[in-house]
Amino acid sequence: MSRIRNEKDIPVTVEVESESWAAALTPRLAQFAAVARHEHVTRAAQELEVPQSTLSRAMVRLEEDLGVALFARRGRTVALTPAGRTFLRSVERALAEVDRAAETVRADADPAAGRIAFGFLHTLGSETVPGLIRAFRVHHPRVRFQLVQNYGEAMIERMRAGGLDLCLTSPVPDAPDLVARRLDEQRLRLVVPDDHRLAGRRRVRLVEAATELFVTLEPGYGLRRITDTLCAEAGFTPKIAFEGEEAETIRGLVAAGLGVALLPPPAVPRPGVAELTVTAPRAVREIGVAWLDGHPDTPSVAAFKRFLLSRRGQLLD
Repeated sequence: MSRIRNEKDIPVTVEVESESWAAALTPRLAQFAAVARHEHVTRAAQELEVPQSTLSRAMVRLEEDLGVALFARRGRTVALTPAGRTFLRSVERALAEVDRAAETVRADADPAAGRIAFGFLHTLGSETVPGLIRAFRVHHPRVRFQLVQNYGEAMIERMRAGGLDLCLTSPVPDAPDLVARRLDEQRLRLVVPDDHRLAGRRRVRLVEAATELFVTLEPGYGLRRITDTLCAEAGFTPKIAFEGEEAETIRGLVAAGLGVALLPPPAVPRPGVAELTVTAPRAVREIGVAWLDGHPDTPSVAAFKRFLLSRRGQLLD
């Protein structure tokens, strides 16, 4: 229950829906905090540059809306009641959060000091992405990055939910709500244990591994879909021995003799495996950048997007 005043300034008790509290109280929160800080209505009114009578009426109506006494009054001097002190703690936190949000939005709108929420595949995290960010920050040294590593479908869902501005993914997505641009392609290798029957070869046709056990990423990962597609093109369905979530773990399982895998090149050569060029079918994965269609970009996001598009064909250099 709450009390407001009608046209004749007579208090009237009314129901206030719970979702209306923020709209009803927000304009008076900064005023309440100022009065509480000064413990004096006149001095608070001077700080806020409003008439003392206006501020006094606002505090009375705030108390009426809440149905509790926030101040003990002694003339124009006031002191917080226990309820007022409790309310002040929450009000100060809320006002501070509004200040932080405003500063963040202002910073994000500054092309020299904005924030970019950028997603990318785990396999691009050791060299490709650090190199990209280093090159971009040569001309945008104050831009901040929120970096998210995940598989493609998870990143796209996070982007749809507003958690990412753009992402590097593979395969390049094709969806009506997305804009996607191909940037580069990466050769995949057949990775086998170093004592495998094929380990002494430099090149291999994928069909030569048709009888092998495969170690792959889990369903839903882009590289898993590419593996299944390439094996189908080679005329067989891979026999899956193990499924994982990270390419280097897959490479470790291969080194342990637990199967073979189709993987992008490692950042650092790993002992215990041989990495063979696949001659047929053509074993590559396309890397692209994607973002939500129609979503407005901050200047910093737009600058980074232009930078990524300028790296077509050179993303993996």
